[in-house]
Amino acid sequence: MCVGRTVLSVMLDEFFVYLQSFYTCQIGAGRLRSHWRGHNIYVRIVFSKMRSFPGQDLVQKFSGALFWRLVPRGRNASSSKPDIKICIQCPGSVQNLSEVALYCKQTPELMLHARCCLNWKGTILGLDLQNCSLQDPGPYFPQAHTAIIIDLQANPLQGDLANTFHGFTQLQTLILPQDVNCPGGINAWDTVTFYINNQTCQEQRKLCNSTGDSEMCPENGSCAPGGPGLLQCVCAEGFHGYKCMRQGSFSLLMFFGILGSTTLSISILLWGTQRRKAS
Repeated sequence: MCVGRTVLSVMLDEFFVYLQSFYTCQIGAGRLRSHWRGHNIYVRIVFSKMRSFPGQDLVQKFSGALFWRLVPRGRNASSSKPDIKICIQCPGSVQNLSEVALYCKQTPELMLHARCCLNWKGTILGLDLQNCSLQDPGPYFPQAHTAIIIDLQANPLQGDLANTFHGFTQLQTLILPQDVNCPGGINAWDTVTFYINNQTCQEQRKLCNSTGDSEMCPENGSCAPGGPGLLQCVCAEGFHGYKCMRQGSFSLLMFFGILGSTTLSISILLWGTQRRKAS
């Protein structure tokens, strides 16, 4: 048993020395697969030079799992750039001199990916869809509801964009074609600036602070921003339902119980009807 412990200690010491060579590196997806193959070969060589001991297979599997837990993926790894459809809706990438690019380069933690500016979690903070021949932002546009800056200039946009930006509560800078109004109107923004080829809507106003807006929500609810020029009522903690009149947590057990019993009753009824027709 002592021999087994000694062999295990030596193996783990050598393994951690090997693993340490990767720890300060940023490894891309292709290189990571290459290192993983090298790790497998290394472990086989180490174990081939040792006498077998109880739990050897378990230790070998443990070393593989530990490799994936400790080796950093790095900022340039493919896993840090999720395939968000709104980012690849328009061909090309963010233009170097665009407002989105300038915003993204101001913070080292942010990175450009296709038409988006992402943080390390893959959250969209900037979206550049200028000159994409868009008549409307498209079905994937709600994926950018976390954006702080959006550029839609040089697009033949049509219709009212007010409902398009529902849920875009973090949006602070919106660049639009000159003939397209800011969503929510001028009163929804602190500053609206007109240029030759575009207009810029900046700093959403907190309409909940306006006189009389708080009266639109029920007694157990409060006003909250819903996007440019939009409001929504949020129930206070412990309240839910129509006009926030129901108190207590929502009963999932009761909901699924009623749903299950209803489904079962309908199924039995249909089964009996079909059986009667067959006979």
